[in-house]
Amino acid sequence: MIVPAIASPGSPPALLALGHAKTIVPALVADAGDRAAHRFLEFFAVNIRNPHTRRAYSRAVADFLTWCEQAGVGSIIQVQPLHVAAWLELQTREHAAPTAKQRLAAVRHLFDWLVTGQIVPVNPAASVRGPRHVVKSGKTPVLEPEEARALLDSIDVTVPAGLRDRALIGLMVYSFARIGAALGMKVEDVFTQKRRLWVRLREKGGKQHEMPCHHNLETYLHAYIEGAGLAADAKGPLFRTVGRGTGKLTRTTLPQANAYAMIGRRAAAAGIETKVGNHSFRATGITSYLKNGGTLENAAVMANHASTRTTQLYDRRHDEISLDEVERIRV
Repeated sequence: MIVPAIASPGSPPALLALGHAKTIVPALVADAGDRAAHRFLEFFAVNIRNPHTRRAYSRAVADFLTWCEQAGVGSIIQVQPLHVAAWLELQTREHAAPTAKQRLAAVRHLFDWLVTGQIVPVNPAASVRGPRHVVKSGKTPVLEPEEARALLDSIDVTVPAGLRDRALIGLMVYSFARIGAALGMKVEDVFTQKRRLWVRLREKGGKQHEMPCHHNLETYLHAYIEGAGLAADAKGPLFRTVGRGTGKLTRTTLPQANAYAMIGRRAAAAGIETKVGNHSFRATGITSYLKNGGTLENAAVMANHASTRTTQLYDRRHDEISLDEVERIRV
């Protein structure tokens, strides 16, 4: 069984095989006994499946336990609501409200796990209120349709990397795909149904989402798969790295960080000054869809959002209203 071990309160978890390596937990947890240490490790290995969540929670918990040690707390069993509240006050000074709320959630979920495992009697973080944070609009930079079009048209599609990049950006614009879902696609996830090309995306929580392709996206995907010779490798990754010095695609999945760097290079080459990221194209597609008469409900379905409130964060139509109103100030 693989479990995360925190070598020291300030270090990220490292994966160790239980029974084949000495597992080290923070002193506050170790002092509570073997059951507490085992339950603590289970929280990260068993209870949290998403690697990004595991990483963020481990950092928050490590920071909290370090603070508790410095505050004179002798064991995790001795943690009180006042300790959590004092630590959270420090978080709100050093971090933005969303980060502080996420860190509190990590500590709260850890103690929930310890309570159900009968390690501690009550959750000391349950009664601590997080900082108030109301989100009405997302912060993701969005491109104008003309900018997105110029970016796509500027890509050199005479080489495999260009075909790949145009297909990836087009997928995010025209299908509202998350970068993680896009990079997780296999070649077989592009398929024909009802005389139209469709894409299959695996979203958060293991949800599978299928939708037909916009005619432009259909062109991009066909050109990429045929031009890069991927059709025969149905089980292989759709978006791949480029071999160093060869210019040819490998069979290695394109990492998310590489996709982010690629987007930055492509935007700069197209003369786009807006600082775009992976999520910018999802927001650009949703905003364009809504501006052209699409409904929020259908946008939520297409983006595979459980609630239209999430979709509204990607709707940046009000930005244009604000710009028009600003120009009414004539001085």
